[in-house]
Amino acid sequence: MKLILTREVPGLGTPGDVVEVKDGYGRNYLVPQRFATAWTKGGQKQVDAIKRARSARDVRDADHAREVNEALNAVKVTITARAGSGGRLFGSITPAEIADAVSHAGGPKLDKRRLELPGHIKAVGSYDVGIRLHSEVRASFKLDVVAAK
Repeated sequence: MKLILTREVPGLGTPGDVVEVKDGYGRNYLVPQRFATAWTKGGQKQVDAIKRARSARDVRDADHAREVNEALNAVKVTITARAGSGGRLFGSITPAEIADAVSHAGGPKLDKRRLELPGHIKAVGSYDVGIRLHSEVRASFKLDVVAAK
């Protein structure tokens, strides 16, 4: 099945890419979640327009991504959450909470969908959180989760 990606799909491509996937994956996941649309000849013109706009942004974004990476390295991110006696949290830390904590700590505004967590954060401790800033630039920063008093 040939599809046009409308959003970034990790391991598959970026918006505007034309990809060939198995029928079930496209029909049951990508299209209903609006990650992709069916490829048509008319849609190819739309793909070309998206790629032209993206290539104009990419040069600017790569430099900006490096600046954001430097800003992330200078920020200390701490989240305070309710925890039990063993250090286990009541709930878990979400990507949205992490993005808010980075901006409150004086860091850049991050897109929660680009964060790469090491799994579910359900305990007090220190974690390495990665982020895909650009196709060429990946950054990581330390996240400290502390128990609320």
